[in-house]
Amino acid sequence: MKSQMHGRRAFMGTLAGGAAYLAANGGGVPLLGQNQIIQAQPTTTPPDSGLIYQCPMDADVRSNVPGKCPRCGMTLQSHIPEPVEFPMDFSIGPQPLKAGVKAELTFAVHDPQNNKQVSHFQIVHEKLFHLFIVSANMKHFVHDHPVLGPDGKFRYTYEFPEPGLYRLLGDFFPEGATPQLAAKTVFVPGGTMQMPHLTKDYSQRQMTNMGVSLTAAPEVPISGIETRLFTHLTDADGLEKYIGAWCHMLAASDDLIDLIHSHPFIADGGPEMRFDVYFPRARGYRVWLQWQKKGVINTTFFDVPVSDVESAAN
Repeated sequence: MKSQMHGRRAFMGTLAGGAAYLAANGGGVPLLGQNQIIQAQPTTTPPDSGLIYQCPMDADVRSNVPGKCPRCGMTLQSHIPEPVEFPMDFSIGPQPLKAGVKAELTFAVHDPQNNKQVSHFQIVHEKLFHLFIVSANMKHFVHDHPVLGPDGKFRYTYEFPEPGLYRLLGDFFPEGATPQLAAKTVFVPGGTMQMPHLTKDYSQRQMTNMGVSLTAAPEVPISGIETRLFTHLTDADGLEKYIGAWCHMLAASDDLIDLIHSHPFIADGGPEMRFDVYFPRARGYRVWLQWQKKGVINTTFFDVPVSDVESAAN
């Protein structure tokens, strides 16, 4: 199952990445927009037409004039279509795959109404396609951007570092539709990976040219209930937006079934940021975070154990 939660979008499905659907409200998870409307910054000030302009990614960001979303930078739209899943075909070669040998990954998106290949996409955070790759042992993490070719397909070259299972998450926005998430699974022959046992690890991290610490509220997150993750950066002078956002986050469950791509709910370019996340299940989650300072990308992760309601009450 795929769900979209006001910018904190999650893919929840089988390892095969099979049938899924995109829902505007993640299976009963309350949208902040139902109680709190964030006013966007207008780009112009035309007379009030009575239209409501809304961010296609952050549904709680609304305005009565055209403008940009202050959270993700996307153009506000007056008519957002109903969310419909756009299937993503995936191929990889040469076969058989081998660890340490470059492979070409090809992605093609199709319109569900006529099965025609989609060739026009909207830019999301400065890119047409965001690709995440995570290995089953969670030692390998990639966030990169396949290139759109003249044939309307996205291509990316990657050298899988070791044999085993990998999960791929594509994040894209077909023109005239809504933002999409699609997951695929790749098996590289020659061995298996051990699934990690994730325990709480919020300890201070030192990255390439700055440090970060994490706190959570509640301290032990509960599945299906909003968790607020707070990050505090040290030596953050020179912090810059990284591909359109102050930070990019990917959270993955230890079995790689749940994949959540998110950005800060509150961030202003300073050292303090807040992420609002709904972890769908009681599992261990690894949360990768990426910032940019003075042109240098800083990447780290924290391990977040998630409990269920019954266990948290005891």
